[in-house]
Amino acid sequence: MEYGGFYIEKPVGNNSFSFDERKNKKIYVPQLINGSFNDIEIGNEATFIEVEDSNEFECIGLKNMYKIVDDNIGIEKDIYVFDNHNHAFFFWCKSLKEGRLKKGAALLHVDQHKDTREPSNYDVDIEDIEDVKRYTNEILNVGSFIKPALYHNIFSTLQIVDSNYGLDQEIPKEYVLDIDLDFFSEDMDYIDFDKKRNKISEYIKGAKVITIASSPFFIDQKRAIETLKILFDVEI
Repeated sequence: MEYGGFYIEKPVGNNSFSFDERKNKKIYVPQLINGSFNDIEIGNEATFIEVEDSNEFECIGLKNMYKIVDDNIGIEKDIYVFDNHNHAFFFWCKSLKEGRLKKGAALLHVDQHKDTREPSNYDVDIEDIEDVKRYTNEILNVGSFIKPALYHNIFSTLQIVDSNYGLDQEIPKEYVLDIDLDFFSEDMDYIDFDKKRNKISEYIKGAKVITIASSPFFIDQKRAIETLKILFDVEI
């Protein structure tokens, strides 16, 4: 199933942020490929652009999106790694269509942010993967992809882990794990690293579908990739 490998040039989705103020009017959506954790690398294209204090920040994301194919993972899992977090919605629908995900599980969302903003609409046919692709890239953005998944009953409940308190919550019985690596950004260093790593290792063991965002606007991508490898016990 092909996904990515195109530019967004209209002020839609993630490309709508500060669009009128920007010089660079397009962002890149990388192609989905199969690969191991060691294949993950930083690309050359701006995948997210924002203007703050009159400064335009072109954020370089991952070279590709990755479906992880790695014999060292252990229990068979669907693991997707990508840059901007809205793509998680596409991969949830993809796993649903492929029979790898059943409706009704909890979404365990590990993130510096809650990402529960309202999208402009909920008009998507989750059974039509091409429509899901359109919706993910033209309607959703990095902060508005969770409510549509709840609205369309992909998940029954949402459990957010964005603090020390969140890490102390009981783990749901059945869940899809959604990780934003900005949970390990400098802003989140007030939470003990080992506590975060050990708890997320527990989450990983119990999840058969895992979506992971590298969030180039919110965390240095080299740090994000190194953290990802630590979480999955991959030699750096």
